[in-house]
This record gives sequence, structure tokens and C-alpha cells, in this order.
Amino acid sequence: VPRKGAILTEISNFWFERTSGIISNHLTDMTLESVVPNAAERAPLEGRSIVVKKVKPLAIEAVVRGYLIGSGWKDYQKNGAICGIELPAGLRLGDRLPEPIFTPATKAEVGDHDENVGFEVMEKKLGELAHRLKEISISIFKAASELMATRDILLCDTKFEFGLLNDEIYLIDEMLTPDSSRYWDASKYEPGKNQAGFDKQYIRDYVEELGWDKTPPAPKLPKPVILNTVSLYEEIKKRIDAALDSV
Repeated sequence: VPRKGAILTEISNFWFERTSGIISNHLTDMTLESVVPNAAERAPLEGRSIVVKKVKPLAIEAVVRGYLIGSGWKDYQKNGAICGIELPAGLRLGDRLPEPIFTPATKAEVGDHDENVGFEVMEKKLGELAHRLKEISISIFKAASELMATRDILLCDTKFEFGLLNDEIYLIDEMLTPDSSRYWDASKYEPGKNQAGFDKQYIRDYVEELGWDKTPPAPKLPKPVILNTVSLYEEIKKRIDAALDSV
């Protein structure tokens, strides 16, 4: 998808910079040119690559959910709970949850699927650190949700990734991008059905309609789907820019 890498990088960098007072992140002051001095080799990387600190990743994805959708909806339909967190009966697809919930997932190997786990599994792996990651994740999610609401966007859910460097917690990977989050159009929000969004759910829905069983290779995307994806990503970037510029 053209420009997708650049858009994701720009969005991540915006959020990393705005939250650096809350938690350290993997960004550095090093330029791409200082690491890849050859202009020809550097050209394909410009705009979508950054130089980051070498942080040891933690093998847990920190997922925060504000609405009932995706794998959370499937879990709720089965047992009325997500990752062991009991939820009120009678919730519909797309309903807002009473409070954002923290639902970690194990980080799968390439080609495998992440698995939702209870907080106790994360706590067993990480000890007291698990509580700190939960606190940070929910805090950032709430702040970002309030900010995006000023631009008629609902932050449905997101996942953060963390790592350790000299025993200090760092935010790593990507942050609050349309690849790692669901962003919904507040003006079109209607519980009980799938929502209009500005994220990769659009592509997920397309390949699901094709009946793809998620085994490689993935189906080739037609040009209209690619162009619409670019349009959605550019629109959410524009709204994130506007929201962050307002504070």
C-alpha cells in the first residue's frame, strides 16, 4: 500500500513525542543518514525508517479495549468475559465498555496468531512489572481517547509494546497507528454492527469476504481497495495531527 509505511512512522513518532513525559520510548536523535550514509541505499528507507534504541522486547502485547469488537466480541459471545474480565450481560457488537479494560496477548512467532491471555498469565511472566505496564497502557489509552474525541474519532482499542533497557521500561515498535488500533468515525457510530473506521480493519473485512483462511500467501489487493486504504490512513493521520496540534 503506497505511503503506508511513511504514514505509520509519522503517526508513531507524533505519539511517542507527545507521551515522552509519561514514559520513555525507543526514539533517538540519530539521523538515518548517520547509519546509512549511501544515498542510493538510503532512498527507499526515507520517511518510513527511524533509528531506535536497542531495547529488549517483552513477549507480551499490552492491549487496551474501550469497545466490544474483534476477538474480544468473540470471547464475550462464548463466555461473557474477555481475558477473564467479566462484562455486563446483553452487550452488543460495538458497544462501549463501562471502562477501558486491559487484555494482554502473548506475542506469537512470525506466521502464528497472538493469543489473548488473562492478566494472571502476564503477571506470572513479568511479576510486578505487569501492573506497571497495565497502568501505563490504560492511562495513555484514556488520554488518547479524549484527545481523538475532539476530532470526532472514537479510539476503539489499541495495542502497545514495551521493552526493557537497563531495567527501565520503554515504549517500542509502533504507537496508536491505524495498524495497531481501531479508529472509528464518531459521526457514524451505531452499536450493534461493524463500524466505519480509519484503520486496517477495512482490509481485514475485504479478505474475510474472500474467504481467505489466513494461510500465506495473502490475496492480492485490487487497486480500488489499495487506494481506499491510503485514503483512510491519510484521513486518520490528518485528524491525529489536528488533535495533537491543539494541545
